[in-house]
Amino acid sequence: MKVSEITVDDLVFYLRLNEDDVGEKDRMLLSQILGSAKQFLVSYTGLNLSECDKFEDFVSAVYILCEDMFDNRSFYVDKTYVNKVVQSILDMHSVNYI
Repeated sequence: MKVSEITVDDLVFYLRLNEDDVGEKDRMLLSQILGSAKQFLVSYTGLNLSECDKFEDFVSAVYILCEDMFDNRSFYVDKTYVNKVVQSILDMHSVNYI
């Protein structure tokens, strides 16, 4: 799987949500979370989305970011709080060292 191929349905499965209980508003939230996770990946590494597709471990990073954002909605992902697993994965492939 590639980062660009991850869908809201994949997130529903990954987060172990009951598909019958996931309404339209939940899907909109998950879509926003997924978009934010992908954008964070791009911003953090300096790679574009098609370059991110080359690394299978980025799929796990996106899932972990999404889970973190979903479970900890009182936090938000920025450079001061990053899940350590995600940070390790992204640091291995970062090209922007600014």
